Amino acid sequence: MAAAHPSTPSSEPAGPVGRPGPTGPAVTMAVSAADGRHAELVLAGEIGAESLRGLEELLDDLRLGRAAVWTLDMSGVTHFDLACAYALLRAVTLREEPAELTIHGARRAVRRTLRSSGLDAVAVIGER
Repeated sequence: MAAAHPSTPSSEPAGPVGRPGPTGPAVTMAVSAADGRHAELVLAGEIGAESLRGLEELLDDLRLGRAAVWTLDMSGVTHFDLACAYALLRAVTLREEPAELTIHGARRAVRRTLRSSGLDAVAVIGER
């Protein structure tokens, strides 16, 4: 079977993406659960510009496309790049029906980045 083009969403479940970050700890990005209406995502580590492509691929997961409600656990995120925040904003809003997004566990600096991107206008951002 031929491999799908990297920009083509896969119907295969996306596994966690774990890569060494610039300071050593692994970056984790995964859809941890999805039931058709609700999807849970987990991000951890230093999510910088070098993680953007992996994040965009994760956000293209068909399970997220089908889910109307997203819950994002950011309790393990130590840094979140503004470009990644914009990718999340695009994924939530550039759909036929925008996803209902709730973000949990983000540190103060990460919440600041999320607000700078405008995500606070379309998501509920909980405190740590």
